[in-house]
Amino acid sequence: MSLADLPRPVGFVLGGGGSLGAMQVGMLRALTEAGLTADVVTGTSVGSLNAAVLARSGEDALARLHDIWAHMTRAEAFPGGVLSRVRTLTQSKTHLFPNTGLAGIIADHLGSETRFEDLALPLGVVTTQVDTAEPLLIRSGRLLEPLLASCAIPGIFPPVEHEGQLLYDGGLVANVPMRQALAMGAKSLVVLDCAFPGKLPTAPRTFAEVMMFTAMISMRNQAVLEAPVAAAQVPVLYLPGPAPVRVNPLDFGHTETLAEAAYTAACEYLGALSVSGPGLYGAPGLVIT
Repeated sequence: MSLADLPRPVGFVLGGGGSLGAMQVGMLRALTEAGLTADVVTGTSVGSLNAAVLARSGEDALARLHDIWAHMTRAEAFPGGVLSRVRTLTQSKTHLFPNTGLAGIIADHLGSETRFEDLALPLGVVTTQVDTAEPLLIRSGRLLEPLLASCAIPGIFPPVEHEGQLLYDGGLVANVPMRQALAMGAKSLVVLDCAFPGKLPTAPRTFAEVMMFTAMISMRNQAVLEAPVAAAQVPVLYLPGPAPVRVNPLDFGHTETLAEAAYTAACEYLGALSVSGPGLYGAPGLVIT
């Protein structure tokens, strides 16, 4: 079965990972060159932002995404210095940064009043319900609040109230939302996982790396459990990522390197790919380096 013959609708599944989301720009470039396009898209955290641009922009989505990431800075996404963070934490008692910077990014590139119904492709944004600790798939209404909620990393950003529910980052429970893409009717899945897409990093060496490693392992294990379940129903193309690098997910200074490395890895994967029906083609972070 060629890529063109994959059962449709084809669902692109974009996982979370902070600044590692730059990898998805490279992955999407490789997919576009291979002639594989999405019919539906689901996303979690930064993957929801990339997915929203993909769903809105149509043919120029890749160029638009590249431009957004090329100009993204830490100060824009996470505004304020150390004193500002201390003040925010003291006042809120729950988080270090306001989500005003993120809201500005969404407004600039997607529009503050844009609705799901305005998009060219069906989009599902995944968040976590605070009261039930379960994933919530949002598919209608204004984009701004669901995107803010999907990116609301606990301790980093505040939770978001939306339609009477308090919501946090979807990565807590569904960092790679394969089940949600199936629920939207996808008959094939293409997974763009930017946490541990193809390999695991070496042991952490600092306290910050320990905390991030712990979170990433939890997210990866979700994917390890869910990928075979989805693959029993449909073809799941799990794109590999590049060799792991020590990049803080809050650091946007490595965008081009991450995107190019992910592009190269995805091209190699797609060039050797042979699909013969439902099954898992690739794997979420099973090779330890």
